This record gives sequence, structure tokens and C-alpha cells, in this order.
Amino acid sequence: MSQLNIMEPEGRAVPYVVEGEGPVALVLITERALDSDGLGVISHYLAEEAGFRIIRIGTRAGAADESADDRVADVLAVLDHLGLEDSWVGGYGIGGTAARSFAAAHVDRVNGLLLLGVEDADIPLAPAIPVLLVQGTADDVTPPANAEKLQATAPERASIKTLEGADHFFPVTHPIETAVIIEEYLDWD
Repeated sequence: MSQLNIMEPEGRAVPYVVEGEGPVALVLITERALDSDGLGVISHYLAEEAGFRIIRIGTRAGAADESADDRVADVLAVLDHLGLEDSWVGGYGIGGTAARSFAAAHVDRVNGLLLLGVEDADIPLAPAIPVLLVQGTADDVTPPANAEKLQATAPERASIKTLEGADHFFPVTHPIETAVIIEEYLDWD
């Protein structure tokens, strides 16, 4: 079971949850508060069934205007606090955009990048790391074309996996299918 933790670097209240104790660490940056982020079932599956160590990092309480730099600083603070030198980093929607920013700023701390529902953001992929893009085929908020456009910038290391007929809320409506895609891609069985 996961427990909500709050760390306060420089007075910021950064919520995070750690689940599982496996040797593979995956940091998921949420697009909203941890209790409504839609990544809980995916995280639980990956921790319990795949043996991953999952760290979900939420948005600051009452901080509706967090910048990408704020999110990057929060992720770095949590990783340092937990003693994680490197991990896979990812997120859903705007959380994925924050993960892209984190990877670009701290490529030495990132083993790979996982993006669920790719936003159309002008953030280049960090060099040399593998990238998994998971996309619902019926997503009209972060459409499949966004993932295809991003993959085209690094086709030798970026892979797209799709959930047929899934809309933007696929992490909630298809959590096990999404988790299995992640598990199989990382191939840590």
C-alpha cells in the first residue's frame, strides 16, 4: 500500500508517493493532485505485479500556476531526498511534458522517458535515452499525431504503443492495459 508523503524543500509542499521496492525505479509526474491523478492503478500494478519501485510526484497544494521549472525542481528534490541517482521518468499529459523538461535538464539522471498522452510542446527529447510513447487512438486532447511528430525527431530510440479506441482518459479507463505496455517495454520480468 502507498502512503502520501510531503517534502518541503525551500518551503514548497511537494506531495509524493512511493510504492514497491523493486530494483527498477519509475518516476511518474502527475498532471494534478495525487488523489485524482489517474495513475494510481497503473502504479499499483507495476509495483505489485512487475516488481517496480514507483514514485508518483504530484502538484504542489494550492499551486495552480506551477511552471515547468517548478515541476523540474520538485522532481529533482524528491529524487535527491530518496537517494535516487537515476530512474525512468514519465508522466501523463502535462505531467509528461514536465518529464520531458526534467529529462532535458537532467539527462544524467534519466534512464528513459515514458510519455502517456503526448502534449504538443516545444521541448526536444533529451539525447541518447530510450523513449516510450503510449497513446490512445481516439484521444482528441493529446491526439496520436503529437506522438508521431515527437517520434519522428528520434525514430531510432522512440517507440509508440497504442491503445485502440482509447480516448484521452486511457490511464483511467485502460489502466491494466497501459501498465502491461509499460512492463513489456521495460522488459524487467
